[in-house]
Amino acid sequence: MNQFRNVQTWTRFGHLLRKQHIPAYPRHSFFCSRRTADEHFVPLKPLYRAASSRSTRILPSEPWIERLPSNARPYLYLTRIDKPIGTLLLFYPCAWSITMASYALQLPYTTPLTYISLFGIGALVMRGAGCTINDLWDRNLDKAVARTKDRPLARGDISTAQAVTFLGIQLAVGLGVLLQLNWYSILLGASSLSVVTIYPFMKRITHWPQAVLGLAFNWGALLGWSAVAGEVNWQVCVPLYAGGVCWTLVYDSIYAHQDKLDDVHAGIRSTALLFGAHSRPILSALSLSTISLITYAGCLNAHGAPFFVGIGLATAQLARILYQTDFDSRASCWRGFVGCGWAGFWIWMGALGDYISLISML
Repeated sequence: MNQFRNVQTWTRFGHLLRKQHIPAYPRHSFFCSRRTADEHFVPLKPLYRAASSRSTRILPSEPWIERLPSNARPYLYLTRIDKPIGTLLLFYPCAWSITMASYALQLPYTTPLTYISLFGIGALVMRGAGCTINDLWDRNLDKAVARTKDRPLARGDISTAQAVTFLGIQLAVGLGVLLQLNWYSILLGASSLSVVTIYPFMKRITHWPQAVLGLAFNWGALLGWSAVAGEVNWQVCVPLYAGGVCWTLVYDSIYAHQDKLDDVHAGIRSTALLFGAHSRPILSALSLSTISLITYAGCLNAHGAPFFVGIGLATAQLARILYQTDFDSRASCWRGFVGCGWAGFWIWMGALGDYISLISML
């Protein structure tokens, strides 16, 4: 019963790590008591870090940016490209508007496909530019917040001059995308830059920076329609835009709850601090406003059943998020923030389903 054998522990790549003694029970070892077996069992503890660099695949995955050249990493982290939820939140209002305009004008599928592709690229680039602007404003404040202290500018990985140069490149690429649109849309898109620029400053002077972010992040609800139609249908787009602003207040207030303890000491203001213990009922009211306003826009645009199915799924998603989110848990707030993005996705899927149903009958 007390026989032992040497076992060599190997990684999957063939690197010898250590030897360990474990009991070698005979075939009739099931007659042993459970206690005896437990006493003799010594669990193997894989020492993956001692293996070759290729064995890091076994460890928890590292950000894909870490596999790129070291001099490029700070710029990529600056754009938050490793966290695509921000790009999606900027993109969805554009997608709603493009799809709804294509539905209203009964345009061929090539039109929304072209503009959704352009706006997808634009959302990726301009979200990154917005992050760069934000971090330039907040490079000193970020040092006082646990979640943001390791951002490239706050940590000193890149200088302010380098960040400004990089911002110039981002804005040039964004301008290149904007110039693919009609002149009405070019002027409308350029006018949003003032809102994007002042947003980071708002958290220093008002508890409503999330509202200013909503004005910037939902500009695509206006711009998408003008890109497709050559002008904005204000009757439809104003409630669509207002609904998007309310949606932003919901998800960004949840996001702000992650940092509320640090924000108090850093002098940063937010709706998370303003709403406090009343966050759940207030955000529920804002969610109801979101759904009501976008539903109204759909009614004005004469949408059919698929659109309202998407609205129903979005409603259920927001209700689930507000029921489950623990506003005192950073992990729960992050899940809630990401989950709010799915509400925007379902609204788009409803509009897209309605558009596909329409063109299939033409």
